[in-house]
Amino acid sequence: MATPFNDADRAAVYRAIYERRDMRHFVRGPVDEAVLRRLLDAAHHAPSVGYMQPWRIARITDPALRTALHEAVERERLQTADALGKRRDEFMKLKVEGMRDCAEVLVVALMDGREAHIFGRRTLPEMDLASVACAIQNMWLAARAEGIGIGWVSLFDPAEVRALLHMPDGAQPVAILCVGQIDDYYPEPMLETERWAARAPLEGCVFENRWPAGQSGETSAPSLDSTSLHDTDALQPPSVKTRPSE
Repeated sequence: MATPFNDADRAAVYRAIYERRDMRHFVRGPVDEAVLRRLLDAAHHAPSVGYMQPWRIARITDPALRTALHEAVERERLQTADALGKRRDEFMKLKVEGMRDCAEVLVVALMDGREAHIFGRRTLPEMDLASVACAIQNMWLAARAEGIGIGWVSLFDPAEVRALLHMPDGAQPVAILCVGQIDDYYPEPMLETERWAARAPLEGCVFENRWPAGQSGETSAPSLDSTSLHDTDALQPPSVKTRPSE
């Protein structure tokens, strides 16, 4: 049988998972080049369907390009707010990105020429996107171990970002990542603190053998009236309650 990590190493892995946060608030200061290299290498060691490694990562060092990307995000933020109807004002109060303050801006994209890779994608072509998501998650968890904040920005028009970065036909931007120094990690996901939503119970997302009879399979977040958004034990799996970080 495979040898498990020792208790301390295992606890560190789970701690990184439970304490990972989508950061929006950054403090001034560079990210050490060696640390950034480790984060990128962590992303590059993600699993990928057919070992196609479809991620491409652009480091944005041109101030004018960074400004243009921020403007693209701001335009989409306003359009998203208008599309939310009754929740528009509530949404506009949220801080959804930290592009002006973070040390590094990375654009993560799907490569071009993906149609040539059919291993694992013949019936599920979207598995290339799943692979890129795994790369971003790898980087996110490594960043927590390094004490670095990462925020995933998805409010943008892909065609506009593709044009700004002169991406080839077929390449597709997936995420703008804000990377940088932070004062501390949020004690809970920011959208819980801001009462936008709460974590759905694990029991509603896992079932055995067959889809539950009479259920659509959709999960909804706990009611804000029935669950305190500041009671993190009520919102996380039981194993979190005994994690060493507390």
